[in-house]
Amino acid sequence: MAIDDHVRDEPVRFAYWVPNVSGGLVISNIEQRTHWGIDYNRKLAQIAEKAGFDYALSQIRFTAGYGAENQHESVSFSHALAAATEKLTVIAALLPGPWNPTLAAKQLATINHLTNGRIAVNVVSGWFSGEFRAIGEPWLDHDERYRRSEEFIRALRGIWTEESFTFNGDFYRYRDYSLKPKPVDPHPEIFQGGSSRAARDMAARVSDWYFTNGNTPDGVRKQVEDIQAKAAENGRRVKVGINAFAVARDTEAEARAVVDEIIAKANPDAVNAFGHEVKNAGKASPEGEGNWAKSSFEDLVQYNDGFKTNLIGTPKQIAERIVDLKANGVDLVLLGFLHFQEEVEFFGREVIPLVRALEAKGAGRRADARERKAA
Repeated sequence: MAIDDHVRDEPVRFAYWVPNVSGGLVISNIEQRTHWGIDYNRKLAQIAEKAGFDYALSQIRFTAGYGAENQHESVSFSHALAAATEKLTVIAALLPGPWNPTLAAKQLATINHLTNGRIAVNVVSGWFSGEFRAIGEPWLDHDERYRRSEEFIRALRGIWTEESFTFNGDFYRYRDYSLKPKPVDPHPEIFQGGSSRAARDMAARVSDWYFTNGNTPDGVRKQVEDIQAKAAENGRRVKVGINAFAVARDTEAEARAVVDEIIAKANPDAVNAFGHEVKNAGKASPEGEGNWAKSSFEDLVQYNDGFKTNLIGTPKQIAERIVDLKANGVDLVLLGFLHFQEEVEFFGREVIPLVRALEAKGAGRRADARERKAA
């Protein structure tokens, strides 16, 4: 499926990973001027909003490990960040199983009212089996996790939109349930991640946004074409976000040296333990194509394969690569950084204006081509 011009004419959006988990966004002993506390994160959210970021994604963790010894709960933390900003939309990650859709729908509807609609949700279908065992939650088979997540999303939408919601699923059931007040417009957008067949099919049926791990432009285009073809069969279009770890420096050599140092100072035990957990989750899909299924040690040093996206270099190089991703169907770039506050500010000052200028040039060329075709 070709990427429509009107889609490519929309500006690419930017999100950042909220470091509400200690250890930053790399499993490395390199110095990171990033903190998981609320004071640091409130200031970061304000910097990001001013820098031109549209979204912030709070992480979900339940137990210590893999370099993340401390973590704040995602929904309440997201509310705090939305309360400290004026335009930023905060995406709260949560897990079906520990969360029931009734509780999630009520929490998010309330925060939606308190923040004038600036709350969204990222439904995480799988993460660490050890976390589920530690809190007494059953760890379902791969495709069953996505079946449960799809029911979870259908329940959220039904609760938010129907006056008397009835639903008979395998995991969740409702009879004449009415939630009031319902969310104000815009209703919370629903994000999800994954790379497996089950993840892509679920996105095509029910999600607003699909997050994929770091990838090349060609690699992400294959996923985009697959998802959009399936979504079109359901009369839908799904927006696509890609994970990336950005290292913008004055020269490409400086940027590459930073990545080399991150990997050289990686904590091997923590990286391998993390890899064991997430590779099991990814390879558990019947086709073996889930997230992390083919990740190397170097890829796993950054939690979501962010180095693969290659936003490493000068601001100009990074801007050109972002526009290339957009041309291949990416609507949003989800970014991690080494030193969040200063690098988010730098990215907004040096990279985003270059992206906007390149987008404007591309839109102008497409408009001229349409005029010539119509003449």
